Amino acid sequence: MARIRLTYTPKGGVGKSSITVNLAACAAASGKRTLVVDLDAQANTTHYLLGDAASGDGPSIYKFFEQQANYGLRNHQPGDFMRETPFPSLWIMAAHPELNFLQAKLEARAKTGKLRDMLSQLRSEFDEIYIDTGPAYNFYSISGLVAADTCLIPFDCDSFSLDAMRSLMLNIGEIAEDHNPALKVEGIVINQWQPRAKLPQRMVDALKADGLPVLEAKLSSSIAMRESHSRHMPLIHMDRSHKLSQEFLALYQEITPV
Repeated sequence: MARIRLTYTPKGGVGKSSITVNLAACAAASGKRTLVVDLDAQANTTHYLLGDAASGDGPSIYKFFEQQANYGLRNHQPGDFMRETPFPSLWIMAAHPELNFLQAKLEARAKTGKLRDMLSQLRSEFDEIYIDTGPAYNFYSISGLVAADTCLIPFDCDSFSLDAMRSLMLNIGEIAEDHNPALKVEGIVINQWQPRAKLPQRMVDALKADGLPVLEAKLSSSIAMRESHSRHMPLIHMDRSHKLSQEFLALYQEITPV
């Protein structure tokens, strides 16, 4: 029975897509049937995994939401909206830029529970499901929070303040209280970590002092991540021995129940 994990923060440029793809790749590389759902209209996760094959009119999460906005699911099954990636045991429901144009119609029709209903049909077919969202608190991120079992919050020790993190935790708590009582914050993922710099350590210490769930595994800043994106190849497939690949494996092991 698949666990559904969401990566979410309203701040852009903190590595949501990178974390989603590389954790999913770690799961798939360990032999688990893994699905990635890309809810970000920028489609960075989709392009990361599919490269040039991301363009075109293939199966996508956009087509699922398009049907929900217009007339409902009807004769389609959840499998009709996903496709295989080039990597064993890894599938994706691809994003599309036109997700933005559907948002107002979906909001007007109160469709935030439809993603949860659809993914619940896939729990028995997959071992793990990962959801990536855009950097906004909108229909798609709320739909992801309603559907998820757990939430990971990327944090890059930059300008995202402690007050902003508290506000984010409150938003997630409200979704849990109103729509998804099972939703838990799995942890805060420290990204772009610089162990010798004083400011990042002070910010991490402040998060911990506030009682926030900071994960022990941290992700270093590395040009290898940029190369991984440009080659459309998760790090463990590009270079499993690389320090950042090993950090992702350590993060995956920390959040994966034995």
